[in-house]
Amino acid sequence: MENQNRVKEAVDKYGAENVVVLLGGSEAETAGLAAETVTNGDPTWAGPLAGVSLGLKVYHVLEEEVKNEVDPEVFDEQVGMMEMVLDGDAINAEIKSMRDQYCQFL
Repeated sequence: MENQNRVKEAVDKYGAENVVVLLGGSEAETAGLAAETVTNGDPTWAGPLAGVSLGLKVYHVLEEEVKNEVDPEVFDEQVGMMEMVLDGDAINAEIKSMRDQYCQFL
């Protein structure tokens, strides 16, 4: 819930068009739920983003768009092991699906 508050505060301060959410969840379903929350609103109707469709840009740290923006040595040090053991294709597909459906700022 606190993360939803932080996202909402960032949007209020900087504008939704200027906020990008970077996720690092280890499972496609969990990452997809987080992506849906910051794009279309909290589907569990439990947090501050319940019914709040922000349409934010959202990416997972394993997506090529993110990886290409990070120094390769830093990426390898911080994310390399995660990249080897997670199902990156499934995670990335889930995030892309949410982004394609609900993002308003591509």
